[in-house]
Amino acid sequence: MDNTRRYERLLDRYRHGDVSRRAMLGLIGASAAAYGVMGGPFRNFARAATPEQVRFDGWGGVVSEAFRQHAFDPYTKKTGIAVVDGTFGGADEYIARVRASQPGEFNLAHLSGVFDYARYHGLELTSELNEDNIPNLANVIPALQDVFRGITGGKLSAVPYDYGTTGIAYNRKHISDDEMKEKGAKILIDAAYKGKIGGWSDWKTRIWYGALQSDQDPNNIGDMDAVWDAIRANRDLVLKYWGSGAELMSLLAEEEIYVTEGWSGRIKALQDQGHDIGYLDPPGGLGWQECIFVLKGSPMEACEELLNFMLEPEVAIAVAEGQNYPPALDPAKVELSDKVKALPAFDPSGTLEGLNFFNAEYWNGNEEEWARVYSRVERGY
Repeated sequence: MDNTRRYERLLDRYRHGDVSRRAMLGLIGASAAAYGVMGGPFRNFARAATPEQVRFDGWGGVVSEAFRQHAFDPYTKKTGIAVVDGTFGGADEYIARVRASQPGEFNLAHLSGVFDYARYHGLELTSELNEDNIPNLANVIPALQDVFRGITGGKLSAVPYDYGTTGIAYNRKHISDDEMKEKGAKILIDAAYKGKIGGWSDWKTRIWYGALQSDQDPNNIGDMDAVWDAIRANRDLVLKYWGSGAELMSLLAEEEIYVTEGWSGRIKALQDQGHDIGYLDPPGGLGWQECIFVLKGSPMEACEELLNFMLEPEVAIAVAEGQNYPPALDPAKVELSDKVKALPAFDPSGTLEGLNFFNAEYWNGNEEEWARVYSRVERGY
């Protein structure tokens, strides 16, 4: 109850302009660390460890540095409880750690897409949220909830938090809007741009775009040989496959590459910085959503209280403006800011019918074979 009142007081101060968005999010982070959980907009993972310490596992780099400075150190100074930092190199590495752990060691995970949700459920790592403790879930786009409910028998082990697209980013100094619209995904296998093409080093994205480049439905591929050929063609033209949003932005900003797949929010950040970078979601382009997943064995009431606060409209909108990805809030129920409405991938209808998502059953069913073959293709076979 004390924590609930603290959240309410903080939100009231934010609404009246007494606390800035940045200060509010810093206080949220410190409070989440006190629970031993962290998630949502912070794109990190955390677990409760012992009464003497909590553990934070994230992507490292500037994100972890920001949490150390603005949340962990102040929290430790106030409470005397240490925050232990952990990092991981990717989703596969993290899930391996979770599988090797004991129930309750890890709490919240900011998972990307229905694909990961289904994978965690298949490994029996799902929990069951008490939705009565998360009333703000009523403001979340129904379509984003329904895909999760379909996997876990109508229940939820996560709340949707944001969404975006992996479209094509291009330097307008070298590629016109008309050329981009004409060539679409196939520009990434255009020999005219050899050495100036980039791409994400993610096997799912490579296969999705390989399907588009071979004129196939990525969720119903009939000719995998054509997909592998397209991936090889792209591989032979690429200057570099990037592995992080920071690297993506650097390659485009420094004009090392002219065209690449890109995450909508990161491209918006480049545009806001003044770079003349265009962005196109080609026909059949890839949409995704992110959720805050609660792992089996977590302290459920504490997690649910934090999830509900993170879905408070003022909080979710502030986070969306900071990270340049639309919130999972339903625009038919919540008045969103003009900045959110201007974000790439934003759907004013709230239906998301214009976006294409991974079919979780289809992709999970092919993961073992496709990931194995892709690793060989990536190495030059």
